[in-house]
Amino acid sequence: MPEMTFTVRWPDDTVQRCYSPSLVVHDHLTVGESYSVEEFTTRCRTALTEAGERVRARYGMGCSAAVAQLEDLTVRAARFAPTAAVRVLDLTPPLPPTPGATP
Repeated sequence: MPEMTFTVRWPDDTVQRCYSPSLVVHDHLTVGESYSVEEFTTRCRTALTEAGERVRARYGMGCSAAVAQLEDLTVRAARFAPTAAVRVLDLTPPLPPTPGATP
């Protein structure tokens, strides 16, 4: 199962590198986009829950690292106003090219 990291800039300008056990974060976050803290937290909860379920489906147990990452993001998010902006700086690795798509 491909792992990935996503890097974000919080409203106080701190940068955080985050972990996901699945590329599913690509379905929920976009590089260069800013989200309100509230929306960012919701998107991460959805993505990391889905990632953990993919691990459970494949290996028979959830991913404690995904749970820990979500908990950390939730704690950090609570420090800011719900409308403050979180910017997505990077998603690594990028999604592989779609077969037949032109570069």
